[in-house]
Amino acid sequence: MGSKSGTSEPGSRSSDVQTPRHVAIIMDGNNRWARKRSLPGVAGHRAGVEAVRGVMRACREHGIEVLTLFAFSSENWSRPLPEVRSLLALFSRYLRTEVKQLHEDNVRLCFIGKRNRFSAGLQRLINHAETVTANNTAATVVIAVDYGGQWDIAQAAQTLAERCQRGEIQPSDITEELMQSTLSLGDFPSPDLCIRTGGDARISNFLLWDFAYSEFYFTPVLWPDFGELEFARALADYGKRERRFGGRGEPDGIVSGGSLDA
Repeated sequence: MGSKSGTSEPGSRSSDVQTPRHVAIIMDGNNRWARKRSLPGVAGHRAGVEAVRGVMRACREHGIEVLTLFAFSSENWSRPLPEVRSLLALFSRYLRTEVKQLHEDNVRLCFIGKRNRFSAGLQRLINHAETVTANNTAATVVIAVDYGGQWDIAQAAQTLAERCQRGEIQPSDITEELMQSTLSLGDFPSPDLCIRTGGDARISNFLLWDFAYSEFYFTPVLWPDFGELEFARALADYGKRERRFGGRGEPDGIVSGGSLDA
């Protein structure tokens, strides 16, 4: 994770294909991976942590600046209590064991989502990870925990409404750019590419605003099996696409715009 580079065929690199600055991943399929092996669900989640390590290595190799991982959604609280406890215990263990290495690798760790439903101990681990890595510059890993895209938009709207009440801004000052800057990912470029593993083709209330012009890559590969080669395939697929952002592509790759004739 770091400076920009390009991708062509899986496992290779080419300077004529643009690599995304920001990749977001919906990590799906841990439980199905475990069931296929007659293992408890927590075994799938543990294997999923190993997949995270592999993808982070791939991001460093390909020069990805920001990696955002959907680790625990607001809806995940409705899962069976033993599974929720196992997920949160695994998350705590990850923070205790991985932050030191991330810091040594000059990687910044950030978290988005609500935190007040987590235990005081887990909140301390989250705050410690952010504080320790705050000045790192090689790359950024954003972990979405107790996060929902609708909540994100609602809390941004509430923040702007409160600023209006205090007289800091007028309603007419609220623009798309101001709303964007108030969202959880306001300090980062919007995701260029969203990868979802596990076979489903939906975004499950993840980064609803931020995905306005993102490219999507859906794969049937279950998350624990999604390794560096699969990640390279996703980047190669992304590199073949023409991003027009609502405009019209030109032969030289420039997006056209301008006024509409009456």
